[in-house]
Amino acid sequence: MTAATDTQWELDVRARKMTLAAQIIAGFLVVGHIGAAVVLRAGGDTGVHLRVADQIAMVMIGLVVASGVLLFTRPRLRAGASGVAVRNMFQEKHFGWDQVHGISFPHDAPWAHLELPDDEYLAVVAVQARDGAGAVDALERYREIEARYGRGVGTED
Repeated sequence: MTAATDTQWELDVRARKMTLAAQIIAGFLVVGHIGAAVVLRAGGDTGVHLRVADQIAMVMIGLVVASGVLLFTRPRLRAGASGVAVRNMFQEKHFGWDQVHGISFPHDAPWAHLELPDDEYLAVVAVQARDGAGAVDALERYREIEARYGRGVGTED
C-alpha cells in the first residue's frame, strides 16, 4: 500500500504523556551536558586540562543522547479511508482495511494491539494505558472509522 497524504487521515493519535516526558528529559540532558561542559572547563587546578574541543564533545554527547530519547516522541496511529498506518520508534507500517481485524487493548498491556491476519498483532505504542481517557477516546474514534471503512472485528472473508 502506498503512503497516503496527511489530508486523507481522519484519525491521528500520539502518546501524550510519553511524548511530554521524552521532551522534558531530552531538554534536561542537553542543559545538563552544556552545564557540565562549562563547569568542567572552569574547574581550578585539578591536574586535568580540558580544552574547548572537550567542551564541544560534551555538548555533542548530550545532543546525541537527547536525540535518542526523542525517538519516544515518534509513535503515531493514523486511520482513514485508505487504511491504517502505525509508526512506532523506527518504522511506519501501512495496512489496508482488508488486512486489519480490529484493535484491542489486552488486560495489563502498556499499549494497544492492531489485530492482523493469522493471529498476529502489531503493538500500537501511540495508544498507551497511561494516557487514560485519551487512549479510550482514541480507540472509540478508531472503531468508528473502522466501522465505516473496515471489515469489522471478527468478520471473515
